[in-house]
Amino acid sequence: MVEITGMGISSLAARYAAALYALAAERGVLDETIAQMEALSQLLKAHKALAALIANPLTDTVKLAPVLDEALAGQGVAVLVRHFVGVVAANRRLRDLPMLIEGFAAYAAAKRGEVVATVISARTLSDTQRNQLRARLAEASYSTVRLVEQIDPSLLGGLRLQIGDKLYDTTLKSRLNRLNYSLKGAA
Repeated sequence: MVEITGMGISSLAARYAAALYALAAERGVLDETIAQMEALSQLLKAHKALAALIANPLTDTVKLAPVLDEALAGQGVAVLVRHFVGVVAANRRLRDLPMLIEGFAAYAAAKRGEVVATVISARTLSDTQRNQLRARLAEASYSTVRLVEQIDPSLLGGLRLQIGDKLYDTTLKSRLNRLNYSLKGAA
């Protein structure tokens, strides 16, 4: 089994990811499953009400599972991914679904020899910035990198880059915080 627990992914997510990956590979629908899990992740990010309902520990997952299955079927999600969500719900882990989807993405990337790099910036990166970042990562021996971009306007500028357990923070916000702490220490 590919080791992804050192990448900030829980052992629970690793077990679910390995099982889904193996089943998808066995059925010959691996690329479809990876794409649909990514689409499911985007769906949960786009529909905040659904994400809040899933995250709520008081939600009755037994009643929610058929409704969620029907909604996913309406979105064109394949049976394998819908069954995966059903198993997650049956095991009362529906609130962990976003983490399990992230774990699957990390597992699939690790199996393909890719490195997942989460990039958090104040604004959307331009194509030039994205290419420059990929070039810098290639120089640092990260040949095959999949960038996961997030926006956080509170950073003011710069980037926060996380690759596995390593965090590189060049944001203006963190620089100002470090300056503030050093000035307090000098006084």
